[in-house]
Amino acid sequence: MFTGVKLFSATKAKERDELGDQVTRWLRANGDLEIVDRTVIQSSDNEFHCLTIVLFYRPKTAGGS
Repeated sequence: MFTGVKLFSATKAKERDELGDQVTRWLRANGDLEIVDRTVIQSSDNEFHCLTIVLFYRPKTAGGS
């Protein structure tokens, strides 16, 4: 079960290269959240290649799990 969703998406090559750093920064800034699932989606057409990372999260419980 999750209570929130965070989406990261990029279409330009430089943005795609930096996507992992964006996810890492967000995770560090939101240490009170537990990631319960994730999905990585890649799509493209003749001109654009899109990379999307979707994180499903919920608040961490008092026990830390």
